[in-house]
Order: sequence, then C-alpha cells, then structure tokens
Amino acid sequence: MPDRINVRWNLDFVSDAFTDGRRFRVLAVVDDFSRECLALVADTSLSGLRVTRELDAVMAVRGKPSTIVSDNGTELTSMAVLKWCQQTGVEWHDIAPGKPMQNGFVESFNGRFRDECLNETLFSNLGQARAAIASWREDYNVNRPHSALGNRSPAEFAATIALETAAA
Repeated sequence: MPDRINVRWNLDFVSDAFTDGRRFRVLAVVDDFSRECLALVADTSLSGLRVTRELDAVMAVRGKPSTIVSDNGTELTSMAVLKWCQQTGVEWHDIAPGKPMQNGFVESFNGRFRDECLNETLFSNLGQARAAIASWREDYNVNRPHSALGNRSPAEFAATIALETAAA
C-alpha cells in the first residue's frame, strides 16, 4: 500500500457503446493512495502513444508517479509506452495475465464507474459521453466520501495530506 500521493498510479481501460452500436473506450487513471481519479479519457481509439500523451498531461498538473500498474494489453506494452518510461523514469509494472485483482484499486473504481455512470447513461456521441464522464469524475473526486479515506472524498483527503506535508 502506498504511503503518499504519486507513489503508485493504476490504469485500465473500460469499454462501452454508443446507442448506434459503435464502441468507445475510457482510459481510467487512479492514484492508489488518495483514490483520486486522475483521468477518464474517452475516445474511439486509445493507442499507446495517446496513453503517454494523456499521462504527460496528468503529470503536468499532478507531478510524476514513481510507478504505474496496469494489465499487459497491447497499448500498454507498446514501444511508445516503453520509450515514455525510459524518458520519464517512471517504473511500469504489468500485472500477471488473467489476474485483475493485482490491479484491485482500478478494478474497484471501474466497477463503480460502470455501475454509476456507463450503465446509467445512453450515449449517442463522443461529446455527450465525455461531458457525462467528466461530470461523474468530478462528483467522484469532490463529493463522494470513501470509508478507506476516513469518510472523506478523494479531493478532501488529498488536500489534507498536502497541508500535513507542507506543515511537516
């Protein structure tokens, strides 16, 4: 278990479909310590290069993680991701094939995300999906208390940790 923010991020993909049957995917990035959802990126295609661009965008706001944990899907084992790890110095850990609970934080998050957002909303286009997903992410991070965080929201917990760290 990480003991501070940005020690370990987990990421995974969740798939859904528009009302016309076309598929889209969502890249979920979660900080294991604060349980914050750092990104939910929805698109019809998410290559390894796109994943690294999104991670760069998160790092520009959040700082660099020590480690990223993911499954070993083709996007996440691509040359683009390997090159990105070498350039950034971020360690990438692939879970064992067929062992999603080795990525338990993001799997738990994905279950909530699917139950509370994806399964509850009919999306007709990517713009609508992105707006609904962004709204759900904001609610999850800012308003939703988590028992593992002392019944604080991830944002509240992260702010408390930041204040404690600054005071120390």
